[in-house]
Amino acid sequence: MYKITNITLAGIWFINGLFCKVLNLVPRHEQIVANILSEDYSRPLIITIGCLEIAMAFWVLSNKYSKFNAVVQIVIIASMNILEFVITPELLLWGKFNALFAFILIIVIYYNQFHFNKTHHELIKS
Repeated sequence: MYKITNITLAGIWFINGLFCKVLNLVPRHEQIVANILSEDYSRPLIITIGCLEIAMAFWVLSNKYSKFNAVVQIVIIASMNILEFVITPELLLWGKFNALFAFILIIVIYYNQFHFNKTHHELIKS
């Protein structure tokens, strides 16, 4: 279960980074950045954010410093969603309801790393 969830989480980061941000197939993401930070720099910022999300996908798959990685993911998702919830809820796919999906994703990341990962390592040791 741990491995499947890790691949799924990496996929979420990769798809959001490459398709939604770098390739700009979902322009709403750039609009959110423009509203929160600056319209002048929104394109370079969204490309940078997208590249960082792609890097996160590879970090998740690498399983290096996995507990620290989980904490970083949780902090990023929580921070990003709080900002969007407060500043640009009208640009979110499901409006303020997006916060629920972010919370579920945070729970999945936490549970995967701090519960499934223990089980995964115990199975390897056996």
